Amino acid sequence: MNPFTRYLRQWSQNKTLDEFVAYWDALEYVVVSVYREKQTAVAAAPEFARVWPWLRRHYPHWQASLAPFWQLTTVAGAPAPSDPFQLLLDLDSPQRISGNWQAMQVLPAAREALNRFILAQSP
Repeated sequence: MNPFTRYLRQWSQNKTLDEFVAYWDALEYVVVSVYREKQTAVAAAPEFARVWPWLRRHYPHWQASLAPFWQLTTVAGAPAPSDPFQLLLDLDSPQRISGNWQAMQVLPAAREALNRFILAQSP
């Protein structure tokens, strides 16, 4: 888990959110490692195949809740033009990550939105 997200989550008892965050972390790892060529798209395929379908099924549950938070983020210095989570979930294979600068640009917006959402859930 992202260290700051882990810090924010330490007081939460929301297991459903914890699971979503864990799967999101795994997808984020795949995106970064494939983009930075630390692993090939072929090597990333098993992990991608594990996390991507799960996130595609479960993201609709979180989409409306996360929308106000990603709308406050920026991508490449401008307000996020669209849902960064959905943009990454629209990449249907690790091959679509290789060389995809847009995917890397939206990762921070998604993470920021997730952290803001977590903060808003805190007592």
